[in-house]
Amino acid sequence: MKLAPDDLRRMERAHVKAWPALRTMRVDGWLWRSSGGGSQRANSVSTVDYDGDDPVRSLEKVEALYRQKGAPGRLQSFSFSRPADLPAILSGRGYGEGETTLTMVKAPEAFPKAAQVDVSDQATPEWLDVYLGVITENRREVNTKIIEAIPGPRAFFGHRRAGRVISTALCVMHEDCAVIECVATRAEARGQGGAIGVLCALETWAHQQGARLLGLQVSEANSPALALYRRLGFIMADRNRFWLRD
Repeated sequence: MKLAPDDLRRMERAHVKAWPALRTMRVDGWLWRSSGGGSQRANSVSTVDYDGDDPVRSLEKVEALYRQKGAPGRLQSFSFSRPADLPAILSGRGYGEGETTLTMVKAPEAFPKAAQVDVSDQATPEWLDVYLGVITENRREVNTKIIEAIPGPRAFFGHRRAGRVISTALCVMHEDCAVIECVATRAEARGQGGAIGVLCALETWAHQQGARLLGLQVSEANSPALALYRRLGFIMADRNRFWLRD
């Protein structure tokens, strides 16, 4: 699915909003982000906007900020990053390409209500138990704080099976874009339809909120997740890359 440049920029801004870093600073239009923990997005520079006139000098500024935190320089790019020649500038400065994620999108639809899916504007302890249980330990404390800081409109979804939540997802609205986060399933409950259940409920909610586009970002190496999202009608719209300099 090919998005117009403005649509893709808006979707990228929606992803920035949906996973807010604990510390941010505008650096010549770029958004410097720092949170600690293992989240790449929350510890990298968002390059949607740029209003500087010397990208190398701007890089020096964000690198200095990361050094103060004892962290490496890391930036996130997409097809319409600013400035347009950012990948070449980063390569020339010694940055290496790290993980590639895919931005996948679709037009949201409404599905029949699933009685077994809980919907709330808050992350319940049971929801957190499922989500935090599938991520690495070094991300749990920071991700919990990020979740608390996510602005609305937002909704948390939990698919119940035999009285307990087995799968989770989160949806965050930004203008006419809705973003999916925190898709997780208990290890012992995989393959039971929990993820599809929460995602269908989430898509219905996004449709009801007036979303024109529903999007997510997933690692290009995550074959099972890619298969699930394609099954639900999501199509790749862009590639995002993380750039790292030690």
